[in-house]
Amino acid sequence: MRPTTLRLSLLSLALLLAACSNYRPLPADASAEVAAPAAPPAPLAMPAPLAMPAPVAGKPMPAKQAEQAARSILPMSPPGTPQHVAEDRERYQKIERHGILSVADQPVSTFSIDVDTGSYSNLRRLLNQGRLPPRDAVRVEELVNYFPYDYPRPQGNAPFAVTTELAPTPWNPDTLLLRIGIQAADPAKDSLPPANLVLLIDVSGSMTAPEKLPLLKNALKLFVQQLRAQDRLSIVTYASGEAIALPPTSGREKATILAAINSLQAGGATAGAAGIQMAYQMAEQAFQPKGINRILLATDGDFNVGISNFDALKNLVEEKRKSGVALSALGFGSGNYNEQLMEQIADVGNGAYSYIDSLQEGQKVLVDEFTSTLATVASDVKIQLEFNPATVKEYRQIGFENRALKREDFNNDKVDAGEIGAGHRVTALYEITLAGKPGSLEPLRYRINKPQLTGQDQELGFLRLRYKSAQGEASKEQSFPVLRTAIQPSMSEDFRFAAAVAAFGQRLSDGGKYLRDYDFAQIRNLAAGARGEDRFGYRGEFVRMLGLAESLAGQANTPGSKPQE
Repeated sequence: MRPTTLRLSLLSLALLLAACSNYRPLPADASAEVAAPAAPPAPLAMPAPLAMPAPVAGKPMPAKQAEQAARSILPMSPPGTPQHVAEDRERYQKIERHGILSVADQPVSTFSIDVDTGSYSNLRRLLNQGRLPPRDAVRVEELVNYFPYDYPRPQGNAPFAVTTELAPTPWNPDTLLLRIGIQAADPAKDSLPPANLVLLIDVSGSMTAPEKLPLLKNALKLFVQQLRAQDRLSIVTYASGEAIALPPTSGREKATILAAINSLQAGGATAGAAGIQMAYQMAEQAFQPKGINRILLATDGDFNVGISNFDALKNLVEEKRKSGVALSALGFGSGNYNEQLMEQIADVGNGAYSYIDSLQEGQKVLVDEFTSTLATVASDVKIQLEFNPATVKEYRQIGFENRALKREDFNNDKVDAGEIGAGHRVTALYEITLAGKPGSLEPLRYRINKPQLTGQDQELGFLRLRYKSAQGEASKEQSFPVLRTAIQPSMSEDFRFAAAVAAFGQRLSDGGKYLRDYDFAQIRNLAAGARGEDRFGYRGEFVRMLGLAESLAGQANTPGSKPQE
């Protein structure tokens, strides 16, 4: 065969391959943009003619021109170049971390309780994918509160009990760590009032991936086994439109409920707001005046049809909660995950946010913590801690940045705050510097009426908690002093583990700005020595995650690597 003929044959082959390359099946997420049934496939189209002189009949195309034509049709990529890289469109709320404050200038810290844990399991997912989390994905309080701690149970009819503990800070010998622990009452499941539950399930095309709708369906099958005969469950789905997949059905009809779950299929766009409105309609239809009324929203949060504006969706849920129906959020998936929406929509819906990255996590949230997920023992829970400037020089709250309240909000019952579910534990941490110890802030030269900082008084601060009962009665308040005599020479086992988790969160969220030289290895040693009984293996898993994060952080700090955002 002549060389020119060979080149023309190669060019013809290149044209055919290029035409075939135009036909590719749609990626899984593409179905999210298709609301109508797919049309029959169009005939295979040839590529547009090349912008070059047409060959003269009977004369072969010059070899150089043929080579250029082939290259223009089949561009060559460097070896190892990925051909299809999914765009990472995950969204996280911007967080401004707490800094060190002077007690003389700002003695009062006020915030709302938060029992969310989604940040921890989402962080675990990212680490297992070989990625350090974006800094705004790390909410330290959600990492700390993921783990169970052995707090004293409330006595009598009290909805919760409060304890405090003080000990030297592991990463700074000049400061103390203050732990505030709240343990909610945990009634037996059979003693809970009837539950009216609505599963609001995203079945749009973006939920096709195995870690989304298929994982959700398996987790819900575990959840259904926990339902009691007096409970009612409805299922509302949404994609290009909303639909009722299951009307209110008794918990004893498990076969009917499981059949509805098995029938769920993904496809279509994501009209989340319309689904939310229908879910509230279903909840109001089967409303239990003296029972539990809750929507469980399960989605990747990628709303792209109808009301998709973040603030508008929050306002919708905030308005609907007045009906007495709470909304909790269960997050799934990656790539297009809208964590900001999931966390915030649960907050305004008087519910909790969890992220389900595995069937084990589904077991934890929907089975092991069944009563906590559904039943509320106290609502609008606020904490206010006033430090004594005579004994405490500086303080820094660790976490709860997006739950901060104004000082005057504490006594204002119209200001929404967090809820505590049955059996929930909440931990809040402060790093404090006593009077007479080296601080981080320069004293103000012109401060008027400067107090005498003797450091000898017995009270370090005064703690107040304000809350409403689950029945929505008028708010109540508990208060007690934090005494110097509570300072212990060393931390309890639970306290050491909580401190290790908090240090880990700070290392990932702000680079360990306040941790000095306390590195991953020291954090891992602290956590490993405080694993305790570890009935569910959560603490052991955390120690392993620390090693993974340390390795990834080492890679991120190598020359030429991309810094963490």
